[in-house]
Amino acid sequence: MKAIDAQSHHADIVVVTGLSGAGKSTAIKVFEDIGYYCVDNMPPVLLPKIVDIVSEARGEGARVALGMDIRGKEFLPDLSRVLDELRGGMSAVHVLFLDASDESLVRRFSETRRKHPLAASGGAMGAIRKERSILSPLREMADAVIDTSQFNVHQLRDAIVRRFRRDGAGGLKVSVISFGYRYGIPVEADMVVDVRFLANPNFVPALKRFTGLDSGVRDHVLGNRAAKGFMRRLSDLLLFLLPLYRKEGKAYFTLGVGCTGGRHRSVAVAEALGDILGKGKEAAVVAHRDLSRSSLPAKGMR
Repeated sequence: MKAIDAQSHHADIVVVTGLSGAGKSTAIKVFEDIGYYCVDNMPPVLLPKIVDIVSEARGEGARVALGMDIRGKEFLPDLSRVLDELRGGMSAVHVLFLDASDESLVRRFSETRRKHPLAASGGAMGAIRKERSILSPLREMADAVIDTSQFNVHQLRDAIVRRFRRDGAGGLKVSVISFGYRYGIPVEADMVVDVRFLANPNFVPALKRFTGLDSGVRDHVLGNRAAKGFMRRLSDLLLFLLPLYRKEGKAYFTLGVGCTGGRHRSVAVAEALGDILGKGKEAAVVAHRDLSRSSLPAKGMR
């Protein structure tokens, strides 16, 4: 995804789309919170006019998020042409597609007692598969895909904010995410590091109930010679790579750090990397995807 630069672009436009139940309503609210003018289910042919109006009213490059879903399927053929026109007018245009497994979507519709927009005699599963087929051209068009199968609303918000918030500074945005392999690899990760070879506090009764945010766990994981050598080499690699990514024009870099459950080793390593990268231009945002997974029930997304 190209960097967003308010000085060189007429507008910053994000098309938010995806499968029903994958979190589009939640995503639109997040874009509103970070300063985007949001319009849901508007015909794409009207988007250039909205961009002009918002730019004139706010006196700056417009930030517009357009929500599109299966309800506006008759307008989908126009979308690609309109986005190409906007890019030709020096706008930064991105397509965010929210996906989720069929099983997750069926469960969400069941929990919320909502009817799928395409549901008929075939039931929710048939409707989901039909929608997936109809929206496949949009997914192919997307430059960012977020799989929300294992996300709650807070995790989806974090993923969107990390990728799309504009703080007025250009350059590379670095994120470090700890995770548990038992819950899957983060789909947004550009690079993944497996730290399951490090000493595991889960087998130490005095440490098991704590997390990688606690000093005792951190010392147990990172205090030995092998761990120190690993951290030194990993830090050197990142400090070598990140300036090259920045020079190449990459806007976002997300490093996934994984252990078995995402509570001990990966958290300790991610925090340590955050401290190291925070001392220079490579300052990173650190997030822990699975830290509270066992204690916090996931909320349904719309």
